[in-house]
Amino acid sequence: MVIDRAWDEPIYRQVAGLLRARIEAGEIEPRRPIPSVRQLCETYGIARVTASKAVRLLADEGLVHSVPGRGWFVTPRGA
Repeated sequence: MVIDRAWDEPIYRQVAGLLRARIEAGEIEPRRPIPSVRQLCETYGIARVTASKAVRLLADEGLVHSVPGRGWFVTPRGA
C-alpha cells in the first residue's frame, strides 16, 4: 500500500481508496475500527488534514462512522 505523489489523483483520495479496498476485501470487518488519523499520518507520511479528509470521504460514502471518543468504525452493510 503505497501513495504515489506523482499521480494526478489527490493524496487523500488515494488513502481513502486504500482503506476502501481493505474494507471491501473484508480485511477491516464491519463494526471494527479503521486506523486512526494519527496512524494514517505515520503510515503514509501525510498531514493530519489529508488523513482527516480521506476518512471524511469514506464517511460521506457511508463506509465508516464516528463513535465520539472512540474513533472511526466500519459501518455494517445495510445500516
